[in-house]
Amino acid sequence: MPKPSRTRAAALTAAALLPALVAGCARGPVPEGQVGPVQPGPVQGGLSGQKLAWENCPPPSEAEGGGSAPAPLPDGTRWQCATMKAPLNWNDPSNGTIDIALIRAKAGGAPSQRIGSLVFNFGGPGGSGVSSLPAFAPDYATLRTRYDLVSFDPRGVGRSAGVKCKTDQQLDKFFQQDATPTTPAEQRTFLNNIKQFNSGCEQHSGRLLPYLRTTDTARDMDLMRQLLGDRKLYYFGISYGTELGGVYAHLFPTHVGRAVFDAVVDPTQTPDQLSLGQARGFQLAFDNYARDCVARSAGCPVGRTVQDVQNRITALLKELDRKPLPGAPSRQLTRTAATNGIVQALYSKNFWPYLTEGLELAYMGDGRLLMLLSDTLNGRNEDGRYSNLTAANVAINCADEKPRYTTAEVRAKLPGFRAVSPLFGDLLAWSLLSCANWPVQGAAYHPDVSAPGAPPILVVGNTGDPATPYEGARRMAIALGKGVGVQLTYKGQGHGAYNSKNVCVQNTVNRYLLDGKVPPNGTVCS
Repeated sequence: MPKPSRTRAAALTAAALLPALVAGCARGPVPEGQVGPVQPGPVQGGLSGQKLAWENCPPPSEAEGGGSAPAPLPDGTRWQCATMKAPLNWNDPSNGTIDIALIRAKAGGAPSQRIGSLVFNFGGPGGSGVSSLPAFAPDYATLRTRYDLVSFDPRGVGRSAGVKCKTDQQLDKFFQQDATPTTPAEQRTFLNNIKQFNSGCEQHSGRLLPYLRTTDTARDMDLMRQLLGDRKLYYFGISYGTELGGVYAHLFPTHVGRAVFDAVVDPTQTPDQLSLGQARGFQLAFDNYARDCVARSAGCPVGRTVQDVQNRITALLKELDRKPLPGAPSRQLTRTAATNGIVQALYSKNFWPYLTEGLELAYMGDGRLLMLLSDTLNGRNEDGRYSNLTAANVAINCADEKPRYTTAEVRAKLPGFRAVSPLFGDLLAWSLLSCANWPVQGAAYHPDVSAPGAPPILVVGNTGDPATPYEGARRMAIALGKGVGVQLTYKGQGHGAYNSKNVCVQNTVNRYLLDGKVPPNGTVCS
């Protein structure tokens, strides 16, 4: 069971689906075994000379989340898509190529004012940039005055040789399992389910799995920079995208132009430390949600005090462990699904009203809204189709992360997880088993992001961020190196700062990206 994704992709799905489906509560897949079009023969000499053939974008594939082709921007600019070839194995480029899917909207300002391409990664790992960028483009309209907005499906994601592990029907069953096992028998079943999932990844995408490290994707980005015609990489990384940006800066410090890291992953921690930090972060976000709810003049329908809200939810989860509620057709709201639904709603303050309504309905015996929230976290759409978010998330994390935790190690860590988060500690502790029986060795205990020689990089942390806790921004700024990491703090809620629409944050970031004005290190917005 993967840990909650460090991504805005799940938030994107929720934003698109929830308004229509809440009312209901109140009343092309990747072929198996496909690595993408792998081309035999030498490739090193010709890759940097390839031309990107930009065309009107097709609808997103099922692996990217499905849906309609992106609509033109308000000024009539059409989205364009292209495919870039990259080596399957950067250490042996003669081993063939994979296709990397790209999307762009050309700059809307005067040609003489254009700076270049601003490349986005929205996180995950596993989020499709091709489907995310059009949805989030209004947030970046000011930046498009001087930049082409560009994003991509990283290798293993969406149309870029998307990893496949299970069918939609198998994933429905996988996500119905108990991911907070208590008895030895439940723990053996949980571990066996993870091993079966991971065996499916090897069976369907085995050739690709050794080449999904963040270092591989960073090399893809440098090739992308060249093909976009930019001397430097201009970059906006969000969530896991900050880790990718830090790795890129480490590998190519002199190729960095202006770069923003928002909702920052702590690059100094091991996977268990990151998961513990997420447990603490989601508990903090939940407490903030509960305080907001009980402070409302009309009263909080899910509890009278913060502790009462938590007590009632704890009782609900315990009851769901014993007797799940009816959820979506043919599926039940289990304790795990309900916990995942709560996690999803804590990614954005905008989702807090849905969490309140979902909890109210669950107390009345209706689990559909919490299950919908859980589905969005897992990449499931209303048609029962899954994107490859979960598969890619597991595959990329397991390629990157060296530790392979055992059931005994998780049991030993449980008290610490429960101490920082009574609600989410168990789920995030047991998620450490995600790489059990993975066929590829992990690369490192944590990424190297030291980037001596790089220009200033703006590192933005949100004090109320649940998925990438605020402390990670300070540690990223330090790890990048003296004179490189410049920290900006936002005192707010939710995952990320720029997308909060806080005027101070947006103006500071815009001045840096558009005019090159680096703010003083330690600037605070509230």
